[in-house]
Amino acid sequence: MAAYLVIPSCPSSSYSSISSSSSSSSSRRTSFLTRRDSFSDYSRSRNCIRYSFKSSLPEPSRFGNGKPIVPILNERSLPEFLESARMGKPVNRSSNRLKLFSGTANLALSQEISRYMGLELSKINIKRFADGEIYVQLKESVRGCDVYLIQPTCPPANENLMELLVMVDACRRASAKNITAVIPYFGYARADRKTQGRESIAAKLVANLITEAGANRVLACDLHSGQSMGYFDIPVDHVYCEPVILDYLASKTISYNDLVVVSPDVGGVARARAFAKKLSDAPLAIVDKRRQAHNVAEVMNLIGDVKGKVAVMVDDMIDTAGTISKGAALLHQEGAREVYACCTHAVFSPPAIERLSSGLFQEVIVTNTIPAITENYFPQLTVLSVANLLGETIWRVHDDCSPASHERSSVMATQPSKKF
Repeated sequence: MAAYLVIPSCPSSSYSSISSSSSSSSSRRTSFLTRRDSFSDYSRSRNCIRYSFKSSLPEPSRFGNGKPIVPILNERSLPEFLESARMGKPVNRSSNRLKLFSGTANLALSQEISRYMGLELSKINIKRFADGEIYVQLKESVRGCDVYLIQPTCPPANENLMELLVMVDACRRASAKNITAVIPYFGYARADRKTQGRESIAAKLVANLITEAGANRVLACDLHSGQSMGYFDIPVDHVYCEPVILDYLASKTISYNDLVVVSPDVGGVARARAFAKKLSDAPLAIVDKRRQAHNVAEVMNLIGDVKGKVAVMVDDMIDTAGTISKGAALLHQEGAREVYACCTHAVFSPPAIERLSSGLFQEVIVTNTIPAITENYFPQLTVLSVANLLGETIWRVHDDCSPASHERSSVMATQPSKKF
């Protein structure tokens, strides 16, 4: 069974859709008066709209060759969880003075975001010198603009982080009005506290570097821990990607009575509990394990009942897959019928691919916050796109509206059902 890329769409369902419209860019201004009028229009106050949510059970996707068919979006439609918000007035999608730049870490995701937003990526020249130093030159003016720099700090983490810092510095020195670092995957997020004496807290150091480079705001997806937001002295918009995975799981039409959500460790219980609540308040199980060293995990026992059930393991990232694969083996020993692995960030450090493709998992569901390379594909892998989610969040931040992704508690199944 060949691996494939799945782009979440807006299937026909009972969710209401967000009414949205895009306003055209202002025409070229040739006089002081027209410039003044245009700036006056642009600075008009905008009121955020209060959202009212309702939800029901999504229809299953069509199937082909045993795999759900999820059509690729070619229009500005929203992820299904955002369709539940009916706005009295659409977001003012003015591209005036909005610039999108992409680093080299995940160009494919940046292109998907720009297509969703109906914009073109701004031109930038990024290259490496022979000694490894990074050179960045903006190829168009950003003076007075709201600039969004899309660059995950995924492996190679140090190079991608330095590239982001140089991009931020280039925008600051080019007189950009606002600089937002869009970081789909925030590297060093796991170094958020001291677990032993004389350790560094690298997450705080990276936050300081981004702030001192000149960023005014950070937009990040599924941080490893919530306290990482407090390490920044600038606003942080935390985008939760779980609704994208929930929409896809809904297409699997798994019976509610057969479902159990599993946290691979005690630290992820809050995440798994929130995930289970949105799956019609599914039962929860916990894998208790003890970590003996970095990237080495030992599974101890299971808290909860998984016998004869479909187990959905939920985590924020998969690195070497030691924790989640040993947890899956334990679930099978305890009688689980099928095991699904769901995570936002697919780091996939060796030997993750060997562990994930060993037959323990029915399916491994991840997102494209980190680019998926061909060598990392295996038959059970499904990659979902978060481009529409990030694109919509950028529009709302640009228009001074609250990102809808923060309304986590409102987007969930309100009553149990036979199928979620």
